[in-house]
Amino acid sequence: MTEDKSERSQHQPALFGLLLALIVVLTLPSASMAQGPGTEGGQWTYLGGDAWHTRYQPADQINASNFEDLEIAWRFNAMSFGPATSRATGSLVDGKLITVTGERRSVIALDAGTGELEWSYTEPKTARWEYSMRAGYGKGVAMGEVDGRNIVFISTPAFFLHAIDAETGEHLENWGESVPISGFPSSGTVDLLADLIEDWDPWRELNLEFDPYQGIPLEIGYITSSSPPIVVNDVVVVGNSAEQGYHQTRIEMIPGDILAYDARTGEFKWKFNVIPRPGEFGHETWENDAWEWTGDVSSWAPMSADPELGLVYIPTNGATQDFYGGFRPGDNLFSTSLIALDVQTGERRWHFQMVHHDIWNYDTPVHPVLMDVTVDDREIKGLFQATKQNFLYALNRETGDPIWPIEERPVPQSRVPGEKLSPTQPFPTRPLAYDTQGRSEDDLIDYTRELHERARQVALAGNHFAPLFDPPTHVGNQEGEGPARLCGGGGGGSNTTGPPAADPVAGVIFVSSTSNCSYEMLMAGSESSMDGPHQTGTTLTRWVRGAEGSGREPEDIDGLSIWKGPVGRITAIDTNTGEHLWVTPNGHSPRDEQDAMENHPLLQGVPGVEFNRGWASTAPMVATSTLLMYGGRDADENWKLFSIEKATGRQVGAIDIPGRTSYGMSSWVYEGKQYVIIQLQDGLAAYALP
Repeated sequence: MTEDKSERSQHQPALFGLLLALIVVLTLPSASMAQGPGTEGGQWTYLGGDAWHTRYQPADQINASNFEDLEIAWRFNAMSFGPATSRATGSLVDGKLITVTGERRSVIALDAGTGELEWSYTEPKTARWEYSMRAGYGKGVAMGEVDGRNIVFISTPAFFLHAIDAETGEHLENWGESVPISGFPSSGTVDLLADLIEDWDPWRELNLEFDPYQGIPLEIGYITSSSPPIVVNDVVVVGNSAEQGYHQTRIEMIPGDILAYDARTGEFKWKFNVIPRPGEFGHETWENDAWEWTGDVSSWAPMSADPELGLVYIPTNGATQDFYGGFRPGDNLFSTSLIALDVQTGERRWHFQMVHHDIWNYDTPVHPVLMDVTVDDREIKGLFQATKQNFLYALNRETGDPIWPIEERPVPQSRVPGEKLSPTQPFPTRPLAYDTQGRSEDDLIDYTRELHERARQVALAGNHFAPLFDPPTHVGNQEGEGPARLCGGGGGGSNTTGPPAADPVAGVIFVSSTSNCSYEMLMAGSESSMDGPHQTGTTLTRWVRGAEGSGREPEDIDGLSIWKGPVGRITAIDTNTGEHLWVTPNGHSPRDEQDAMENHPLLQGVPGVEFNRGWASTAPMVATSTLLMYGGRDADENWKLFSIEKATGRQVGAIDIPGRTSYGMSSWVYEGKQYVIIQLQDGLAAYALP
């Protein structure tokens, strides 16, 4: 990779890039695949359908002409396993739909044609499980094949890895190791935590005997998981998750290092240190010796892979604490980054840091999407990463080079005592942002010149304009500033509840987002009500999230929002050109809101006003060869499954569904019939044509 393509965000020796390109030319087929492996024969064998995580099903049985004929083929009520997870997508392999459910993250196998439960597995309780704040966020399983047998791999809230025969529900024999906890199987399990901490100094310095039931003391951190592993070329790659950074008050935490195991034997293969140690690339980006004791940088979002290239792509979280990093000066590699690792060795092929020294909760919330594209007559193996900051980062997945220029631009600096931010941040020049970034005059309503000017005056009077990288403020600041406005971040942008889908044949990605904002003000750590005896770490930070600040000024003109819609949207982006194809509201805003706009005195006689601003949430989606389908609400707040035309964004159908849905939509074919699966609050519903 050429040095400084985005000036600071990526690094890769040029010689290696040339050698890799030569190897690719000599070893890969001349024709690129239209889709990654995983959906052959109508199956859905990865979390995102295929290894490229496109959430695309090439089947065409369901189309615009018959979509509204869909009916419930079966329902599965998961409440016997406790509160059902709202964040899971099942995998279909050989007639079984396999997924996770409940706070125990039970693995369940259902008959694909009837929804009947065939087997289940629930890991025994441990203290490690009881503490997990991500227990219900498992998202699904990973599938692999060992000696002709389909194998389910699951990482649990307590941070164990299980290998289960998909046909029988039994753990694999002579696989992994025996876990000395009552109720665990004698084989088919790996204690991920034991491998993670084996060479980690904060654990070794305690000189304690490892207790697999309890895990590690909270004083040095806690780790769990919120996404499944991914199996690539007979290697099981495992990510992880830490305590949510917006709840943290102390600086000590375990790093979220990436682990890998032999899919056939369960033997440990490698570990990649997400916080570089002395002598490792990026170590100098951690000043104050923070690498020794702070952590996170987990891969809580799902991973993607290119089996042909032998690469797995890791999207990472920020470092410990979301809104203050004064104790960890530096750019903090590999936080809020994409990392491409050699799946056999764990060696870094390339990386791209999307946010330097992240203090905005701009961690990477969704999987990377891989597609082969043609840009200016060049065939490129692309990677496309949607984010909380509403950028779609477009990279060459072989080299990490930006497909279009990404510029380092100056950003505001923090006035919080002790904080030191990066002077610049990476800004993609193409595609353009697909939703709100901060608040500017471009975001104001412009139905008429007069309304635009009145909206501008309201925004100025209320100090509502803000940049994308608006630094959090602090209580008692000399400027008298209230909370910083972060748009997107935790309040807006793309997020885990509505991951992107794509059509890899056309090279189009569909991104769901919201234009909401959050408001962040820091207070002294010693005064935080969030701190308590069950927090991780020992040392309080100087500043933590939590101050309320004063009341915000109005953001409307006589009840009319000064900001443009949609407040929830789906955007189609052509990744061959970087152009936006269309934007459509996510479902419908409530009828009373639409009526209020339509009847508003300032809008009477004004042409071209869109009264439907959408539902302010992200949308679970799945793409097929014929349609884009997503879950949302209509104007009467009824839950619907919508279908839209991929080329135009025009809605072509809507059907009632039994309740709220999020995250886990998929489509697959079983015994000649195409199904659409939606995740409900109490389980699953499968739709098919009569």
